[in-house]
Amino acid sequence: MKVLVTGGAGYIGSFMAKRLLDEGHDVTIADSLERGHESSLDSRANFVKGNLLEKEFINKLFSQYTYDCVMHFAAYIAVGESMQHPGLYFRDNVFTTISLLDAMKEHGTKKFIFSSTGTVYGTPMINPIPETYAKNPENPYAESKYMVEKILHWYYISHGIGSAVLRYFNASGAALDGSSGEDHDPETHLIPNAIRAALHNTEFQLFGADYETRDGTCIRDYIHVLDLVEAHVLTLQKLDEKNGEYVYNVGTGRGSTNKEIIDMVKKISGIDFPIVVKDRRSGDVAETVADPSKIREEIGFQPRYSDLETIIKTAWEWHKNQK
Repeated sequence: MKVLVTGGAGYIGSFMAKRLLDEGHDVTIADSLERGHESSLDSRANFVKGNLLEKEFINKLFSQYTYDCVMHFAAYIAVGESMQHPGLYFRDNVFTTISLLDAMKEHGTKKFIFSSTGTVYGTPMINPIPETYAKNPENPYAESKYMVEKILHWYYISHGIGSAVLRYFNASGAALDGSSGEDHDPETHLIPNAIRAALHNTEFQLFGADYETRDGTCIRDYIHVLDLVEAHVLTLQKLDEKNGEYVYNVGTGRGSTNKEIIDMVKKISGIDFPIVVKDRRSGDVAETVADPSKIREEIGFQPRYSDLETIIKTAWEWHKNQK
């Protein structure tokens, strides 16, 4: 199959491109390299550098190659940044998707897999959270993702472009051999920041230890990036068998506390780095855990690498190699 992977120089996109190439698919990567890394590109893929906001670039992308499916990972992802610069998030996350969909309409590409987020649910009153739970985005990042979800519905109704929306919870981990992994700048995610504290023996700032959870810290559902990629492969097969509209949570159905993450980093690294407890951050909710029963039952998704020890071990090897 011929697949366009946008954001293929980023964390999840680069893992996705490698998996598709390993399975024999013809892959084209589109990335501006603004926040992606050239070193993450797979040399077996066709690489086209450019900005998806530019019509000339989109035209070039779709005139040079043909595609059976577009997997769209290119986006800004930081909640805090989205609060400071909402226009940036709506412009980049929403307008680029519309440009892609319009190009797909013109060129007859009928399958679209979208990288969405569990933050579309806002502050949930129940956990685990099913796909049918009310959507209540509480920041521009989440709102931009939910806007795209709604746009996809109308492109299916009007133009027959089938879509699969995958609502990620907390993507994490690295390649099993430590050869590739998570590398954001700035880094806002808990696991890489805890690992960096261990590597440099610096203090780690823990935001909030007074939540109504089992140890007072936030609970999140962590999914290994390799399992996340597997969910995309299964979803691609589903779309290929029957075009339509699909929405899936991608998680494990179990949560880990921030303290449990920190303790596992200390165990794997063997370094007892200092912890400084800070006030809660605005917008952080006590618990978000996915109900993954739908993706399990409909396409047979079963995480293989998402136990906490494997997630931290692989991430540790990656970051240690970078140091």
